[in-house]
Amino acid sequence: MSVTARFAELYGSGPDGVWAAPGRVNLIGEYTDFNDGFVMPLALPHTTVAAVSRRTDGVLRVHSADVPGGVVVLGADDLVPLTETGWPAYPAGVVWALREAGHTVPGADIHLTSTVPTGAGLSSSAALEVVTALALNDLYELGLTGPELAVLAQRAENDFVGVPCGIMDQMASACCTDGHALYLDTRDLTQRQVPFDLEAVGLQLLVVDTRVKHALGDGAYAERRAGCEAGARALGVRTLREVEYAHLPAALERLADEEEKIRRYVRHVVSDNHRVERVIALLDTDDVRAVGPVLTEGHTSLRDDLRVSCPELDLVVSSSLAAGALGARMTGGGFGGSAVVLTESADADTVTKAILESFTASGHTAPRVFPAVPSRGAHRVE
Repeated sequence: MSVTARFAELYGSGPDGVWAAPGRVNLIGEYTDFNDGFVMPLALPHTTVAAVSRRTDGVLRVHSADVPGGVVVLGADDLVPLTETGWPAYPAGVVWALREAGHTVPGADIHLTSTVPTGAGLSSSAALEVVTALALNDLYELGLTGPELAVLAQRAENDFVGVPCGIMDQMASACCTDGHALYLDTRDLTQRQVPFDLEAVGLQLLVVDTRVKHALGDGAYAERRAGCEAGARALGVRTLREVEYAHLPAALERLADEEEKIRRYVRHVVSDNHRVERVIALLDTDDVRAVGPVLTEGHTSLRDDLRVSCPELDLVVSSSLAAGALGARMTGGGFGGSAVVLTESADADTVTKAILESFTASGHTAPRVFPAVPSRGAHRVE
């Protein structure tokens, strides 16, 4: 059943419109966005689709085709941060954030469906937030830009849902374009669309969804964010973005009296910012194959300094490299989720086969492997 037909079945009439917002995969720059650093995500063809109609009575009704249960009914005037649980907190948080920012949103009927894998580190939550924000922006003629919608969606996740994420996921979902990666400076939200047509140069970027999420990840993101903030305070800077890569050895010496993990976190963030800059330089000179080893360096840092990898992610990297991939790394928050693998197109099937066989040999559930095609950001469908 189409999203519009299901909407009409749920709510008694057709929607005022249909919108879509993509998930994302991050090429390079992990745990840098909340440190005012650099990131380089690209939107995936997988999207969350929302059929939405206006309401004028202060009622918010939400329904998901992907989660068991009926329509959830909320009062737009009654939304309180940290009180909603489960997936409805995300669209509710967007309504709350828009209203807190002074925008008139008197309610809505929303029906959602998604092809963004959940729990895979591909930003299904950001896609849900951004598609809701864009639909309400259009329906109520709020006049907000993509970056402004992303900031409000981030506030919904930070303050209403209670997840201390950075801005990258929402900016990627709202602002990416076809055939490009998004080079984003999270300090001032300046962005550049970087051509990323791998097919034209005989390459593929594979996404490997390990289909696992380890409990160790619960709270680990917040702990590492707090550790990075502690490192910045100890260095006398507002954020770790202010620590230049050339000055990293001196900065680590100044942190000699801090916890060992603080030094590791600082080393990762400062070096990963530098890796983003290196990747941009390589892409600007069309030296795309040289990006591979930088990705692998990034994984080593995430594994050893930030310590957010896991056996399954490490296995993706090691097995793909052994099969001839140019580079690989975990992407997203870690402890499961997904990895990216850069490979020659001619070797993609061999690399995929090697990954699948290594998982079977290790007794892991078979991962899902698919090409990352740089796709369009949030937009109205009908």
